[in-house]
Amino acid sequence: MRWMVASGLALMLAGCATNDSGLPVPSGPIATESESISYETSPCFGRCPVYRVTVRPDGTGVFVGERFTQVEGEQAFTLTPQQYEAFKAKLAPYRPETGERRIAPGTPECKLAATDLPRVSVQWTRPIGDSQSLYFYYGCDMEKNATMAQALGDAVDLLPIEAMIGAQP
Repeated sequence: MRWMVASGLALMLAGCATNDSGLPVPSGPIATESESISYETSPCFGRCPVYRVTVRPDGTGVFVGERFTQVEGEQAFTLTPQQYEAFKAKLAPYRPETGERRIAPGTPECKLAATDLPRVSVQWTRPIGDSQSLYFYYGCDMEKNATMAQALGDAVDLLPIEAMIGAQP
């Protein structure tokens, strides 16, 4: 038995370099926690729910209801790894490679705009602090952006927060 433990320890250390103090340093990539994703809605002319939700791959989430939601204020919740990954995947096609992407009146991606509609803001933040964000106004070129609008609206349905948002009028 001792031989097996010693052999296992030797194999684990064989893949490591040492630093100046002689302690092992992993030679391969170090796994880091994935980014948090924040999803925030805005008011509209009417009773659109206004809230912010932030989810993390460790299964923690925070919902903050502001207007026209069942829950007002901050409420913690949990989600499964599958729910996090599904939400992340649904939003992934619209994530900019760097910085911010804005689809709003006055931007090149919004030539025609209907008024009084809500917007959604999504922010992806990595543990090292950098982030990418998307700002999407639902009234921008509605026919051209219908697929994106549908995906962004449906993404939040993948999270266990329906009861906090409440029934929509």
